[in-house]
Amino acid sequence: MDRFTDKTALVTGAGSGIGRATAERLASEGANVVVSDIDDDRGEDVVASIEADGGSATFVSANVADSEAVQRVVEVAIDTYGSLDIAHNNAGILTGFQDITDIDEDDWEQLIGINLKGVWAGMKAELPVMEEQGGGVIVNTASEAGLVGMGGLGNYVASKHGVVGLTKTAAIEYANRDVRVNAIAPGPTETNIQETMASGSDPRELPFDTSAMSDVPMGRNADPAEMASVVAFLCSEDASFVTGVTIPVDGGQAAD
Repeated sequence: MDRFTDKTALVTGAGSGIGRATAERLASEGANVVVSDIDDDRGEDVVASIEADGGSATFVSANVADSEAVQRVVEVAIDTYGSLDIAHNNAGILTGFQDITDIDEDDWEQLIGINLKGVWAGMKAELPVMEEQGGGVIVNTASEAGLVGMGGLGNYVASKHGVVGLTKTAAIEYANRDVRVNAIAPGPTETNIQETMASGSDPRELPFDTSAMSDVPMGRNADPAEMASVVAFLCSEDASFVTGVTIPVDGGQAAD
């Protein structure tokens, strides 16, 4: 199935986890993929993997908290492939588990800068390009933490609720400009963030009951490829009348 032949996709946080799975999935369906990550080695490895499978990809190093860097990533997409048809604003971090009153201001600024400002910066750079070329699709990575409150994750929850709100607003603003904007809300997924929670390997060794994050009705964590499948659907013509929604991909957790 080559739903994205001759289309250009940009994926942030593409060096691992959901971003990597999405970059590889879109490439497997024919897209030229701009792989962006703050980790050069991981990003280049994703490009090598895509190319080894016969796909086309380019790596651009960027910190999404830097809006000028994000703008450069979009410019590389245009300069390299001539268009920007799909964007998955996926980069995100988790700085630790603390009560709201214990969150360090630097940690607050860092997480909000990447998780929320990074999505805003992505859309700010992507939307005008898509409008000018006649259309496009954006999928943002929110979280189940963008749908409910979670004790000990105040800054993360705030950032992901913000992503949901930005997604709805952009969808409304661009609905009559042929640009669709949606989000996914992953539940527990086998990513580097999930590994950190399970192992207690946060650099500050903050205590947290990981069982609260693993109470999934389907009884397991997701594979990143399962997130990529939903992103690919939202980016495809199969979702041509879908905009402004955040889809929980959480094994039933939001329904429980």
